[in-house]
Amino acid sequence: MLVVDDDQAMCSLVEAGLARYQFQVTWKTRADEAFEILNASDFDVVVTDLNMRGMSGLELCERIVANRPDIPVIVITAFGSLDTAVAAIRAGAYDFLTKPFEMQALRIALERGVQHRTLRDEVRRLQRVVTDSRRFGELLGNSLAMRQVFDLLERISDQDVSVLITGETGTGKERVAKTLHRRGGRRGGPFVAIDCAALPEALLESELFGHASGAFTDARAARTGLFVQANDGTLFLDEIGELPLGLQPKLLRALQERRVRPVGSNTEVPFDVRIIAATNRDLETAVEEGRFRRDLYYRINVVHLNLPPLRARGSDILPLAQYFLERIMESSPKRVTSFSPAVAERLVSYSWPGNVRELQNCVARAVALTSFSEISVEDLPSRIRNYARAPILVDSDNPMELITMEEVERCYILRVLQATAGNKTLAAQILGMDRKTLYRKLERFGNMEELLGLESG
Repeated sequence: MLVVDDDQAMCSLVEAGLARYQFQVTWKTRADEAFEILNASDFDVVVTDLNMRGMSGLELCERIVANRPDIPVIVITAFGSLDTAVAAIRAGAYDFLTKPFEMQALRIALERGVQHRTLRDEVRRLQRVVTDSRRFGELLGNSLAMRQVFDLLERISDQDVSVLITGETGTGKERVAKTLHRRGGRRGGPFVAIDCAALPEALLESELFGHASGAFTDARAARTGLFVQANDGTLFLDEIGELPLGLQPKLLRALQERRVRPVGSNTEVPFDVRIIAATNRDLETAVEEGRFRRDLYYRINVVHLNLPPLRARGSDILPLAQYFLERIMESSPKRVTSFSPAVAERLVSYSWPGNVRELQNCVARAVALTSFSEISVEDLPSRIRNYARAPILVDSDNPMELITMEEVERCYILRVLQATAGNKTLAAQILGMDRKTLYRKLERFGNMEELLGLESG
């Protein structure tokens, strides 16, 4: 702490009082000397008297704010008034105390000041991390998992090949598809997206291929399908794992022939598009179970890009949270700048089943609820505030609490399936077994989908 007061007795009194709280105090009786030592040494906080001979406390405060804005300044005066307080705050002071003051009050103000500086340093560090983070278009991340994604994206952006993007809900599959389009050779063409799970089969067929006038009730005019609308651009087939089985051969033929026949028409229309498909389903399992055509799977899966879940991107969580905070602040009247250490700990330890989308919503909610410049634990949803990882195995020296090897295997397989959101192909790879072996074990364990709370597949 740097204490500045032209009353040497007051300086000694403050030094002695703060020594009880383990503060290291340097004091000066002239403001110009204090400013000189600030240029040569570093301090966590400055405490200055307001009325001094020569340079006043307000002038010193203004010079510190202009040259060392990272150091908070606390102004003390015996002439406390609203006008004086306003002048100090306008000069850039962090806090304001009037004489006589309790040493405990000064200690609290100093601790707040130190915490304020620490938080500002952390904000700047996170901002540097966000700035320095590796990017690919709008995608952000420094984790090994995301660096591998970026490397693959770099190689295939200009290659006019079909891409299958897989990953859990909320991992950013459509954002990746848009990035591929913007970085590819078809960037001048349209990007057209459709959610294959959002429409019934008949309507989905009409959306994709178009229809002729009078093809069905209410078809009063001909309509161009999305394949033709996306000509010379990219067609993004989201949730392709939900495509009805009856529509799959028609889609396959369109992709093979590069022509579509609108519903109710006898004429085929050519198209030239790049196909990017996405799903959160395990398509290999769907193929084996007869729910997805094998030939269509290979047609769309020329290049496979799997997006990692957020829980596998640990080093990206806080920079992403800071990035979302900065984006929200661009249009928010609030001035929220940081996350408390307790919030950071919970963000990193939480499993994020909703992935990046859940993190973005969490930050937006916290900004809306907080009353301070720092997001606190109370601003987080209860599921994140109270989250605790469940142990997989029993850690006990009591023989009666230990479990059998079969139960150990069952618990671990359950844990892997939870971590992969029920993706049996990925779970089998992690477990080091083929899918058929995994299926046999699941049949022996019972209905794992019910235990996991997942839909079948």
